[in-house]
Amino acid sequence: MRAVSGWQLWSTTARLVVEPADRLEAATAIADRELARIDEVASRFRADSELNRVAGSAPSGVRVSPLLALLVGRGIDAALLTDGLVDPTLGHTLNRLGYDRDIELIEDQGELVRAVVHTRPGWRSVSLVGDVLTVAPHLALDLGATAKAVAADRVAATIAEELECSVLLSLGGDIATAGPEPEGGWHVLVQDGPDEPAATVRLRAGTGLATSSTLHRRWRRGGRSMHHIVDPRTGLPAGEYWRTVTVAAESCFVANALATASIVRGAEALSWLKGRGAARLVDETGRVRVVGGWPVEQEMQVRHG
Repeated sequence: MRAVSGWQLWSTTARLVVEPADRLEAATAIADRELARIDEVASRFRADSELNRVAGSAPSGVRVSPLLALLVGRGIDAALLTDGLVDPTLGHTLNRLGYDRDIELIEDQGELVRAVVHTRPGWRSVSLVGDVLTVAPHLALDLGATAKAVAADRVAATIAEELECSVLLSLGGDIATAGPEPEGGWHVLVQDGPDEPAATVRLRAGTGLATSSTLHRRWRRGGRSMHHIVDPRTGLPAGEYWRTVTVAAESCFVANALATASIVRGAEALSWLKGRGAARLVDETGRVRVVGGWPVEQEMQVRHG
């Protein structure tokens, strides 16, 4: 029998499912411990986070903890995987766009925002050699695009290893599974809101699923509607050709990177995703497109409300 717990985390919702049910209390304690460590290390919104504490020394090189090195390294991996469309150096850009605090605290601001085109991608100005991190002085790291997915993979694997159980962990829709296949498998509802097209898919144990969306984490700046997925080529929110992209892949980290890059790529995402992962894309009109073996037969083209 399975057991489920859920709680608010990082302006989103965490959901933990374990089997057998008697592992839930211990699993929740592990999740709380590990997620708190990641927040203490990598939060852009905490002045006392390690990420912010080392920022001033990063231009000349600074030693960082193994956990921060892991998270920065995965940020660089995401840039390599996506041809730079998921870039871990957008901290200053997000601040300029108004996303400089927890999303629930952002107020409308009147300043105009202009595109800023960089000839050299920011992530190529980041060096991580062992535990020594160097970041060009004009850049600031923001690991938000990848850290949540890395956290889901890491925490799910830790729970499965320590408690010898089946685990599914969802952090705001970034889903990781670990441990043996539970009886009946993992079945996940893919839907980015009550009025959005829905699909139910079976997720194999040890794999991940992630959704990137322009429907949430929105605010206004200079009279313009903003969202949190930035095109690093322009320094502005990505175009909204797709309002939701969901990818299933070998890990939540890979799924998240591919989904985020697909939002930025726009119409080109369909061809780019082939061979990289099974994906479901919802365009600006609500039409669903699938690629890479996504189970079309399970799509439910219905709207609620």
